[in-house]
Amino acid sequence: MLGAGPDMADQHSDPTPPEGGPASSPVQEDATRLRLKRGRNAVLLAGSAFGSRLAPARDWFVERWQGGRAFRIGASILGGGALLYGALWFTVLRNLPSAESLLTYQPPLPTMVRGSDGATIYSYARERRVQLRFVDFPKPMVNAFLSAEDKNFFSHGGVDLLGLGQAVVDYAMKFGSGERARGGSTITQQVAKNILLGDEYSISRKLKEMIVAFRIEGVLNKQQILELYLNEIPLGRQSFGVQAAARAYFGKDVDQLALHEVAFLAVLPKAPETYGRAKFADKAMTRRNWVLDQMVKNGFVDAASAAAAKAQPLGLIQRHAETYDPSVGYFVEDVRRQLIEKYGEKAEDGPNSVYAGGLWVRTSLDSEFQKAAQEALRNGLLRYSAGKGWHGPIAHIDLDPDHWQGQLASLNKSIAYQNWRVGVVLSRGASGKVGFADGTTAALTGLVDGVRRGDVVTVAPVGAGTYGLRILPGVGGGMLVEQPGTGRVLAMAGGFDFGLDSFNRATQAQRQPGSTIKPFVYATGLDNGMTPASMVADQPFCVYQGAGLGEKCFKNFDNRGVGGVHTMRWGLEQSRNLMTVHIADQTGMDKVVKTFANVGIGKYPPYFAFALGAGETTVAQMVNAYAALAANGIQHEQTLIDYIQDRHGKVIWKSDQRACNNCNLPDWDGKPMPRFAPRGRQVMDARTAYQTVHMLEGVVTRGTAATLHDLGLPLFGKTGTTTGPTNVWFVGGSQKVVGGVYMGYDKPVSLGGYVQGGTYAAPIFKQFVQLTKPRWDHTPFVAPAGIRMVKISRSTGQPVFGGVAGTDPKAEVIWEAFKPETQPERGSRLEQVAAKRSELLEAIRRGFDAIGGRVSHGGEDMVVEQ
Repeated sequence: MLGAGPDMADQHSDPTPPEGGPASSPVQEDATRLRLKRGRNAVLLAGSAFGSRLAPARDWFVERWQGGRAFRIGASILGGGALLYGALWFTVLRNLPSAESLLTYQPPLPTMVRGSDGATIYSYARERRVQLRFVDFPKPMVNAFLSAEDKNFFSHGGVDLLGLGQAVVDYAMKFGSGERARGGSTITQQVAKNILLGDEYSISRKLKEMIVAFRIEGVLNKQQILELYLNEIPLGRQSFGVQAAARAYFGKDVDQLALHEVAFLAVLPKAPETYGRAKFADKAMTRRNWVLDQMVKNGFVDAASAAAAKAQPLGLIQRHAETYDPSVGYFVEDVRRQLIEKYGEKAEDGPNSVYAGGLWVRTSLDSEFQKAAQEALRNGLLRYSAGKGWHGPIAHIDLDPDHWQGQLASLNKSIAYQNWRVGVVLSRGASGKVGFADGTTAALTGLVDGVRRGDVVTVAPVGAGTYGLRILPGVGGGMLVEQPGTGRVLAMAGGFDFGLDSFNRATQAQRQPGSTIKPFVYATGLDNGMTPASMVADQPFCVYQGAGLGEKCFKNFDNRGVGGVHTMRWGLEQSRNLMTVHIADQTGMDKVVKTFANVGIGKYPPYFAFALGAGETTVAQMVNAYAALAANGIQHEQTLIDYIQDRHGKVIWKSDQRACNNCNLPDWDGKPMPRFAPRGRQVMDARTAYQTVHMLEGVVTRGTAATLHDLGLPLFGKTGTTTGPTNVWFVGGSQKVVGGVYMGYDKPVSLGGYVQGGTYAAPIFKQFVQLTKPRWDHTPFVAPAGIRMVKISRSTGQPVFGGVAGTDPKAEVIWEAFKPETQPERGSRLEQVAAKRSELLEAIRRGFDAIGGRVSHGGEDMVVEQ
């Protein structure tokens, strides 16, 4: 064929197009082959040009290689070195960390929590760590570690060649045995391993360690390296660094340690989990004495001092957790939740994480109030539960006879009440036995019916080596104390003991508040034209609820009304349900539930049952609402944390975000002194709030909380008892401190018909005040502007012309608080005589009722569910 050749033959070599693709025309295939051929020619030409430039160098190298043996040896060495460096770079140098990172290294540190007085109350830590500066380490401590780990530290450049040689020999001798060779690492190498590289056991890691150690020596001085080492070295018992280890093994700080104790700490880097255990005490003693000998050899101590130290026992204390006041458990757990929400939990979550960020958290906790709140709540729960009998174990374990200790420890249950302990029943009967999480056992007596083998219970010592069963309260409760002017939470008790149950009943339990909600119904009435002297009917009240539900009638605590009409004050003091729903009806339930929402109690539909406390809320919400009453209607956000500092002391968050403009001027500018803007939110008319508080003082003076009257302090408050009764409450306090408490079963059941807020909840608050009595003052409640105090008859609400307002709880003439132009007008003398006559006749009628057996008992009103 004309023009046939290799290219033409190629274009017909594969006439079948690729599977699934379109067939190419012969013209397209010729164009493609032409482009490929031109590309190959271009590459060959470029290679030829480059080769021509290298030709002189290649000829020179060949000539030298063939002409001299020395050249061949040198070239081989250089080539081998290059290959070796390449292999070393690929296996060792490629991903080495930067030694410069140690200049800004921030070790994981626990978060420290302080109370309002600045004292440390808790720490959030999974490892024991305390950072010290080099100057804080005692000289004997430094010398002991140098003698044990790296006596040539101050003379080598990061690697001790003699020690390295010994390590190589040891590795060769133990190769293939499975036994780990001696490390031969200097202190600098250990810093590289512990902080930058990790503890992988391999030759490549060892090479990396050596190289990084050389680099560290070029970045840090010897003191800086030692500081890192003594702060970071793992020493067992979850301790990192010598200060944490000193606390863990001896219960001391480093500057309190004796010579034999610092020598013991210096043996731990080799095998902390061996030398730190009691069963290896002989090995630890031998190694400690060797360190003392090395210190003598290196001239750090004299022989006599070393001999005296050798004569000392190890003196190790038992492994124990950090001891903090156990009453703070519920408080610091709520703080921890808030911190995790803000900053995260682990180091990966950010630089200020709870368990690694080293935060300093100043809280509002008042230690004295906290202990008092926990004690008062506990005593109240025990008082109610006395004689109630066994109600079940804390938990139950399917006992493994060989591993019961681990099973019990894994429950993480403890108790910090008197000398009680948590244990598991190993056997019962005449030879009853209880086991504890530390592995010890004891005889167990006093078991009741229902206690089974495997039950986790509380016990207390009753004799030598013998424990008796102790019954925990089955009822629960919570208490919270707040500072009204700031919203700062001063104390919080969420149950009997945090070690048994972390559920916080002060902040998490949703409960019916009962009559403690009534003051806000009355406040709504005051906002809508009523006064504390307004007369309100204490008579039946029924409401039609529709064809499906029919008519609903409300009733008082004693299941009947007193009858007639009474002052609003009297209705609140005696907690009358019927008067409350009449006020809600006259005012409008839509306005009442709006008040509930404004003060943060909760959002409810406008049904009358919610005016009697049928909705659900928490102790924290109720206390914050009452704090608004005490602060003349100004409500502050409830806070547990005052401010947070990072590890360097910089404030990174504070609860008071108000700016103070021009507060830091170097000189006075002649203008008024700068002041912070007011805090809080006005959620209620200040005058209404004071009128409500003034009536609630009467609740303490002569009403359902009269048990508090003998404290002799200006207090206000309200009790509450819900249907069943399933909950009993008290909320109140002074203008400086407001607290609230409730008691009830976690799964609501009746507490018993005899239980009321005034007889069980109010006494808990009373004991709290008694325990902190020196902290309370006698300053009366201060009325805001716009309040007029008028003398009135307590029973009729009418003003009186003369006389003196009495201080006796039953005084007829009292001072009452009114808003301008709302006080009742003075009547004539004849009107007063007529009113007095009516009052006497009413008293006579009630006397006849009593003789006839129809005595009306006082008490609290109960929630009647809608």
